[in-house]
Amino acid sequence: MHKRYLLLEDGSIFKGQAFGAELNHRIGEVVFQTGMTGYQETLSDPSYCDQLIVMTYPLIGNYGINRDDFETVRPALSALIVKEVATHPSHFRSTMSLDEYLTQKEIPGLKGIDTRRLVKKIRQKGTMKGVLLDNLDEMDSFLETINETSLSNDQVKRVSAAKPYVVPGRGYRVVLVDYGMKHGMLRELTERGCHVTVVPYDVTAQEVLQLEPDGVMLSNGPGDPKDVQEGIDLVQGLMGYVPIFGICLGHQLVALAAGSDTEPLNFGHRGANHPVKVVDTGEAWMTSQNHGYTVSESSLLNTSLRVTYRAINDGTIEGLSHQEYPVFSVQFHPESAPGPHDANGLFDQFLAMMQQTKEGGVTLCQNELILNES
Repeated sequence: MHKRYLLLEDGSIFKGQAFGAELNHRIGEVVFQTGMTGYQETLSDPSYCDQLIVMTYPLIGNYGINRDDFETVRPALSALIVKEVATHPSHFRSTMSLDEYLTQKEIPGLKGIDTRRLVKKIRQKGTMKGVLLDNLDEMDSFLETINETSLSNDQVKRVSAAKPYVVPGRGYRVVLVDYGMKHGMLRELTERGCHVTVVPYDVTAQEVLQLEPDGVMLSNGPGDPKDVQEGIDLVQGLMGYVPIFGICLGHQLVALAAGSDTEPLNFGHRGANHPVKVVDTGEAWMTSQNHGYTVSESSLLNTSLRVTYRAINDGTIEGLSHQEYPVFSVQFHPESAPGPHDANGLFDQFLAMMQQTKEGGVTLCQNELILNES
């Protein structure tokens, strides 16, 4: 074990100890995650691509790593930062320790720092860039590099599926657009018998409609939604032709495609304990969230979008529905991986929308109009 440091773009230094893999000096956003459990799902969530994750719960790794709770095969985060790492995990499903997993996946870790002080700084100053160092002699040169470095805007391209693949089923035919999809979404669809075709982020509306889906799901993903023009074009080409359900980044793409706007949050919503209000009923749901952008309230004027869910903590928009077409979206994660199951019924709502459309309860444009253009 040796010393390791976190250097922030404002020059702040946090001293701790190294664990996990050797350093790769990857510069990324430093963000915090407030969940008490679910660190394995967090580590494997592609939406954390290029980010240095700070876990606010003080002890991480106590139940180890198991083979069942991964959200993707290849984790995309840059580093993990914690207060304390459990060196002897205890759980009947555990197959390795957190340290062993990070070493295996070449992800560096930092432990032993005052995570409360770090999170307080992020909450006050907003999300900042940072990098891990093993030697303070490198501080000045890396501080200059951090401030000169622009964060990547191709994360979705890097975490999306390279080519389409099918998960067979005998139920509704769903096209799932992978912008950095968590496997929990695929699990919820297949458990409901859906025949799922997973497609890459740059699929076109014509290609999707040629698959003759009963519905289209837009997955979560990393980065600024305005960097995913392919997704905005896709939603604009599909709206009115097929039912659409967007989650997280997919929600933001729906908003942009419908003429609304998005904006960055000061420090984002990341955790498994975010309360959301159901606008129509007044209910409060606990939800899992991971996003750094939100739909702008004022930009909804003169659009056909209606707010369906709101964050109780800060009032930001957490859900939308289209008033003309069978389209709805949520900013949070109803697949509850990790997190509570309050919103899991939204997958059933999507199936009900597809059923109503097939039975003729919803008027759609004729698909042949787009198919004939291809």
